[in-house]
Amino acid sequence: MAHNFDLVIIGGGILGTSLSFFLSNLNESKQIAVIEQAPDVAFHTSGRNTGKVHAPYLYNPGKKKMFAKAAYHGYDMWKKYSEIKNLPFKEDGVIEVSRDQKGTKILEKYLIWGIENGLKEEEIKILTKSELKKIEPEIKCHAALQVHRDASTDYSILTRSIMKDSKQKGIKFLLDTKVTDIRNKDGKWKITLNHEHEIFSNFIINAAGGESIDIAHKVNVAKNLTDVHFRGEYWKAPKEYNNLTKTSVYSVPEFPDYPFLDPHWIIRVNGTCEIGPNAVPVFSPYGYKRSENIKEFIPKILEMLGSGARKAIFDKQFQELAINEIQSSMSKSAMIDRVKRFLPKIDTDKITEKGTAGIRSSVIDENGRFVPDVVLIDDSMSFHILNYNSPGATGALPFSVHIINRLIENGYLRNEKEDSECGPWRFSDIVEKISV
Repeated sequence: MAHNFDLVIIGGGILGTSLSFFLSNLNESKQIAVIEQAPDVAFHTSGRNTGKVHAPYLYNPGKKKMFAKAAYHGYDMWKKYSEIKNLPFKEDGVIEVSRDQKGTKILEKYLIWGIENGLKEEEIKILTKSELKKIEPEIKCHAALQVHRDASTDYSILTRSIMKDSKQKGIKFLLDTKVTDIRNKDGKWKITLNHEHEIFSNFIINAAGGESIDIAHKVNVAKNLTDVHFRGEYWKAPKEYNNLTKTSVYSVPEFPDYPFLDPHWIIRVNGTCEIGPNAVPVFSPYGYKRSENIKEFIPKILEMLGSGARKAIFDKQFQELAINEIQSSMSKSAMIDRVKRFLPKIDTDKITEKGTAGIRSSVIDENGRFVPDVVLIDDSMSFHILNYNSPGATGALPFSVHIINRLIENGYLRNEKEDSECGPWRFSDIVEKISV
């Protein structure tokens, strides 16, 4: 299986696959491969989510301007791509509710952020309790933020379609293939796959999601950072609740500095409804089952105790929040009661089936603080994308262009075409839109 590649992307999630799509159009003469340890692309976090195409109202334009821009333009790009490919994309909007005056102040801040991030005034507005009652009579709240530019899709389907396009342009996808070792040998990367096969590459892009920190550490990058993993769980609502609301309903997070979300009322693109997610601490980016967590418990604890994560896990507030999330995993009513605060009509006894769980990996710095934004690290022979979380799927297409353009500007990659067409878009047009 020994083979030489010009570039290897590690990770076949929605970001790694989107990177392959644009690279396949810009560098047709290059040998490029995507390595994914799962049997399919978007097998983990990229496909185990709510499927929401997020409007950029949650992101501070001063601190997360790139993420906000990516989310804004990602909406249009996924909409256009879905129309061309006849893939699911439902423009259904979202409502964010507050339960008290403090929460309403946060909604007012979200309104300002949303407009600064590009939303039009008719696309986002504050509703009083009585105004919301007229359109969503079952919701109980102090006030609400109604956002029209929000949609539902299925990111697994979108990612598989992007992979198909990439493969037609010559990108090789090595599925069911785990990177078990990476070494620099004679100016090239020697990458060992599944402990036995070897390939070589001039350059690697680390888009490995939950394993991105581990990949970075293998090549002596980002040693000051570590990660912690949280499993988000869902409960499926019975069909009788499918018309309980017209749109998905989110609630203002009580602790925005931590990766703990108050569970939402989710309407998926197929019309089914779910409650979730919580954020249960686990010990592996694939810690869906007890056996995996037991296997990784000691290595992960030792890693955390030897890094800045030690300060986080011994923080009293973090411990209290983590215990609450564990309780929400052990007790169905503990989790569903959070949603009943704004949808009191829900009968906990009628909700009996669990939904799909997904895992989010959050990066912690050497001071024990959760890193709030994506971390991009240039190295002479590699590029690392760390902490790429929500709204990562929404912004994956334009964010991929941002990364590739950065690599071109830094001399690591070359655009072989004067003005490349990438599917229904021109590369230069996307660059211009997302430039900050």
